[in-house]
Amino acid sequence: MPLDGLREAVDSDSWALMALIGACWAEYPGCIVDFAGEYPEVLAPASHYRAAGGALWVVPEGEWIAASIGLAAGHDQPVELVKLYVAKHRRGRGLGQALVGYVEGQARERGASGIELWSDTRFHDAHRLYERLGYRPTGATRELHDLSETTEYAFHKSLA
Repeated sequence: MPLDGLREAVDSDSWALMALIGACWAEYPGCIVDFAGEYPEVLAPASHYRAAGGALWVVPEGEWIAASIGLAAGHDQPVELVKLYVAKHRRGRGLGQALVGYVEGQARERGASGIELWSDTRFHDAHRLYERLGYRPTGATRELHDLSETTEYAFHKSLA
C-alpha cells in the first residue's frame, strides 16, 4: 500500500523535509531553495500548519522522508493542497496519487467545497498528475519574485 507509514509531520522532520524538497527542486534548472528566507514554514512544519488550521503529513523512510503533502486551511472555501513532494526513487508507484487522495479526504471531512493548488510552471510531471486526478488549470498565474524567478499556475478541483 503506497501510504504505509503516513503520519502527521513533527517539527523535528524539518531537516529531512528540507532534504526531500531540495532534491526535488534540484531536478529543475534554475530552482533555488532558500528555506530561511522564502519557505520558513519548513523550519517548523508541524507548528506552522497547525497554527494556520492545516496539517502536513510525511511518509518516512528510515531517517529520511520519502514524500510529503499538506493542507492549508483557507479563510474561506476551498482549502489549499501544499507541499506535495515525492522522492525520485518512489515515483511512478501511486504514492503521489494516494497522497492527493488522502488530502482530498481530509478536505471533505473539513467540509471543503474544493481544493486549490499552485504549482511551478516547470513542474510538468506534477501538472500531469494533477490533471489526471481531476484538477483543472484556472488560467491564473502568479509570480513569486523569489530567487528561482518562479511563476506558478493555479489548479482547482471541486469536491462537491
